[in-house]
Amino acid sequence: MPGCSDTAMISPSLPDGDDERDASILTFADLELKEQLPFSPKSHLKAECDARARKKHASAKRKAFALFVKAKEAAADSRCPTPACRGTVHWRCCQQTFKDLVGIHQHVAAQHFVDVGQQTAAILKQRAAEADVTSSQVSADKLPRPEGALYRPQEMFPEISHIGADNLMSEVGQVLLFYCYCEVADLEGLCLWQKALCQHLHLKGKVRIASEGINGTVGGSTAAIRLYVDTMLSHPLFKGILTRDDFKASAGGAHCFPDLRIGVFEEIVPLGISPKKVSYKETGIRLTPKEFHMEVENYLSQGKKVQKDTILLDCRNFYESKIGHFQGCLAPDIRKFSYFPSYVDENLELFRGKRVLMYCTGGIRCERGSAYLRSKGICKGVYHLKGGIHKYLEEFPDGFYRGKLFVFDERYTISSNGDVISACRYCGNLWDQYQLCSTQPCRQLVLTCPQCQREGLTACCPLCQKKGPLLASNPSGRAFKEQCECTEMRQRVPVERV
Repeated sequence: MPGCSDTAMISPSLPDGDDERDASILTFADLELKEQLPFSPKSHLKAECDARARKKHASAKRKAFALFVKAKEAAADSRCPTPACRGTVHWRCCQQTFKDLVGIHQHVAAQHFVDVGQQTAAILKQRAAEADVTSSQVSADKLPRPEGALYRPQEMFPEISHIGADNLMSEVGQVLLFYCYCEVADLEGLCLWQKALCQHLHLKGKVRIASEGINGTVGGSTAAIRLYVDTMLSHPLFKGILTRDDFKASAGGAHCFPDLRIGVFEEIVPLGISPKKVSYKETGIRLTPKEFHMEVENYLSQGKKVQKDTILLDCRNFYESKIGHFQGCLAPDIRKFSYFPSYVDENLELFRGKRVLMYCTGGIRCERGSAYLRSKGICKGVYHLKGGIHKYLEEFPDGFYRGKLFVFDERYTISSNGDVISACRYCGNLWDQYQLCSTQPCRQLVLTCPQCQREGLTACCPLCQKKGPLLASNPSGRAFKEQCECTEMRQRVPVERV
């Protein structure tokens, strides 16, 4: 999950994929313990639930919510000098004071949905016992969720009592990248469970959920990451599909992410085409890192005439391939993966009759990208690297991939060798450590070496460098997001010379 210079917009906490403008359809701030999704669900996402069971569940949830809020009501201060003050009601929760119902309700909805869910189950159990319900009616053990429901508050959380708080919340840990293509019926349920699980283990990061599967990158302590992987593998939705080898780990931790973001999206990686039209089920042929290594070795050993029959294609964006790539690859000069279909369409003759070897950070973009290329019916064969560069470097740290691997968190890069293949934006000296453009609100990435930084050259381009002081002196000035040399001079979808 799964991976951002003249230079691209970036949200550092994204999984292997594209930028933040592919907005989440459902976020946890939107849930507010509602009975239905806060957007108009498409027909294939509508769940048929028994109306009577849903009514009972809604009633129990409302009561559970009210009881939880009531329990947080603080006693009036008898020492207050005025009667009006002594009669003031307020609430205390999570070391915060709430002076109105709206505030405490929003807090409970956002932070205590698991507690309310458990209380809901208890209320249902009590009512079921009183009414002597039959097995066909609602029970405390099974909340009335859609068929194939995945989330139950009491289940599927790893035991952490044997792990000390220092070990569970240590900054020394790992960052995990993973994805799993599978059919998800209960999107809201999986979303709730993922957030509760990550909070339970003190993980941060981002997880994308869609009807076609899950894609995420999360960081935490070594103990927490191990428990997260074990729990994911035991989940009934992923059992038999997701394997331990599908998780890619690197040194890091929760500190590599600003927060935890989990939501429901149209796609788990933004190709920009409905999964109904281009499905992961039509993907190309997966090659293990060893098989891919042999293919690249054979490709590089051939003369240029033979190489014309094969294309080694980097499916990532230009700011990723700029700092690291396979030798002899074709790296499209595109800013977003959602431009990839247009790139293929504009360069069909380039791919016609060729064998295509594709790769990306963790493998997920190749799943859909290869499916789109195959749908054109013009290639002799389409293959891609299983597990992506991440897995390749585990087996071949000194193989045919040179430079750094770009990652979508606050580290920006990880390395397996000492190669530096990119240069400082200003002086041209070798440099491959990205930082954000210093001119707000541009927020693009720039390669600027320490010497140039000391000279004040910290913007992504000369135009931004010039505008920076002006904006700083006039903070109310109009934003110019992306209106700089980096983007104005860049061709959105390049056409390659055949």
